[in-house]
Amino acid sequence: MRFFALAPAAAALLLLAGCQGQSSSGSAATASAPGQVPADSISARDIGEHIRVLASDEFQGRKPFTAGEEKATAYIAAEFKRLGLQPSPNGTYFQPVPLVEITGTPAATMQVSGGKGQPLTLKHLQDYVAFTEREQPKVSLTNSPLVFAGYGVVAPEYNWNDYAGLDVKGKTVVVLINDPGFEIGDTTLFKGKAMTYYGRWTYKYEEAARQGAAGVLIVHNTKPASYPWGVVQSSWTGAKLYPQTADKGASKPAIEGWVQLDVAKRLFAAAGQNYDEAFAAANKRGFRGRPLGNLAVSTSVSNQLRRTESKNVVGVLPGTTRPDEYILYTAHWDHIGVGPVVAGDSIYNGAIDNASGVAALMSIAKGFARAKEKPARSIVFVAVTGEEQGLLGSAYYAAHPLFPLHKTVADLNMDALSAAGPMKDLTVVGYGQSELDEYARDAAQEQGRYIAPDPTPEQGSFFRSDHFSLAHVGVPALYASGRAEHRTKGTSYATQQREEYRSKHYHQPSDEYTPEQWDLTGMEQDARLLFRVGQRLAGETTFPQWKAGSEFKAIREKSLKAAPRT
Repeated sequence: MRFFALAPAAAALLLLAGCQGQSSSGSAATASAPGQVPADSISARDIGEHIRVLASDEFQGRKPFTAGEEKATAYIAAEFKRLGLQPSPNGTYFQPVPLVEITGTPAATMQVSGGKGQPLTLKHLQDYVAFTEREQPKVSLTNSPLVFAGYGVVAPEYNWNDYAGLDVKGKTVVVLINDPGFEIGDTTLFKGKAMTYYGRWTYKYEEAARQGAAGVLIVHNTKPASYPWGVVQSSWTGAKLYPQTADKGASKPAIEGWVQLDVAKRLFAAAGQNYDEAFAAANKRGFRGRPLGNLAVSTSVSNQLRRTESKNVVGVLPGTTRPDEYILYTAHWDHIGVGPVVAGDSIYNGAIDNASGVAALMSIAKGFARAKEKPARSIVFVAVTGEEQGLLGSAYYAAHPLFPLHKTVADLNMDALSAAGPMKDLTVVGYGQSELDEYARDAAQEQGRYIAPDPTPEQGSFFRSDHFSLAHVGVPALYASGRAEHRTKGTSYATQQREEYRSKHYHQPSDEYTPEQWDLTGMEQDARLLFRVGQRLAGETTFPQWKAGSEFKAIREKSLKAAPRT
């Protein structure tokens, strides 16, 4: 096991040395516009010190339900208290998040009967993966009829309903990954290259549950999924955390899972149908789902259950004149704990992912706490749990908000900020979704930066961090940071640094705090920018809106319409 430790003073000296002469040109650090954060409130030094602590071996990778959780959440709460932030409405700095750990053991095979020729026997992991969110010792499918439901999408704003006229109650649906039109290059369908939420696997399971399906199997295809089958294999095995539900998950399908593309083709052939023809039909308007002949599937998952609580950490700066309207800042404190040994180290410290985001969140809190001009609206800082397990802490907050959602102006989220130094760009993941794009653009211009859309929207990154949980319930959300063009070293350097992190350090023990290699002025720059966005939102009386075509616009409008009048 590798240990890296420096006394705080030594770490600070190294960090200052690394930042010497690299202050981000045009950043808010040097601006003098009224109401901006005091120059010493959001600093690379403070951000580095928070990362040093949170990513230390002492915190054991900050996995929920471990001593690392207790140390991390206590550290964040203590900082909120030191800054003078108020606790949450329950009188503490914590929001309990009840979770269930389900360790599922799928049957070794999945049996498919009723087709032409011999019954098919599919092998776990090789051909399929299966799991369940039901909090039951064992779940099963027994001769559940198979139905092809296209992309499994019901999207009124796109005039699309794959379940129209289709009864899937008690049946198992087979659905395609991503959105209609993506793989065939039809830019007239949905958002063309950019994945919408309808393309995410999470949505497909949710919609199948709403339709009453007993099972749902997503057809894996590497290009539209944006990851290989190996990721599916590793992601859906072993213990997984889920929100506890009052009905013990009975509203979820009994079995959720994936099948390989070649397996799907075998299923269609066994049903006397052609997969390629069905795929082509599913990408055209007017598609109607169909039974897969007389095919029926049988399989099971046995579970070990453990119910316990994790926690979100919450600090509040009340607004001066409109304290019942709220701007959220979010970042996840959790990482993946202690795991397999890699190069002699088994502690997955998560310095970039996401001690960096939490450090920025605490620095922004310090900026608001020290600013001479206090915000008119309330600012709520939430360090959430369980992001690495599926956005669990933010999803719980969205389902059990501490402050009314219809009074929540926006969510500004920070996750895995770059340690490569100041950037000229501000890349907005989910660009085009809401009017927060314009807020981000204005704040970027103050720093001499330009705004850029996510270059790979087909990967659905907008749906993979905690801001999405708030967007899912209608709250406009911004997820943005510098990543594409280094201020002095250009795009190639930024790309090289980003790819090196992704290939060598992401979710590895080597994601450690290394101040001698890092330049944290870029994190400072991004934190100051997000401070300015929140500061502007806090001083306004209007609410930013979702743009036309966003799948979240109708959710927000429904929420506002149903809100009690005051």
